[in-house]
Amino acid sequence: MVSIKEIMDILPHRYPFLLVDRVVELEEGKRAVGIKNVTINEHFFQGHFPGNPIMPGVLIIEALAQVSGVLAFKSGITGKATYFLSIEKAKFRKPVVPGDQLRLEVSVLRGRGSVWKFEGKAYVEDNVVAEAEFTAMVTDRELT
Repeated sequence: MVSIKEIMDILPHRYPFLLVDRVVELEEGKRAVGIKNVTINEHFFQGHFPGNPIMPGVLIIEALAQVSGVLAFKSGITGKATYFLSIEKAKFRKPVVPGDQLRLEVSVLRGRGSVWKFEGKAYVEDNVVAEAEFTAMVTDRELT
């Protein structure tokens, strides 16, 4: 298991943009499973949507990407920042609401140097709520 403290040592994200509470499964170079507990205190629920709070789909994809960043780091890739290169086949199947627990499952489709391609699925209980394929680059430098 990877604790929130270790996740914060790996990822540069901080509140309110750190979207992974812990990683509960990890097979280096292959797959990882993270958990995000969704609470009514999340900043985005103030405006998305008042009276009908729903977690934005793009943030679910971001949470999947953060789990993949932990996986890449734990698989030997080092860097200070991870940047999306592409997001493909994104689908949003069910709304995520306060009180849900997201199970964020990511698998490596291809890992080569600092560029990795992942497949991710987000679940609430046994239901897929979102999925996507995405490519990311891990780098030591800022992009300009």
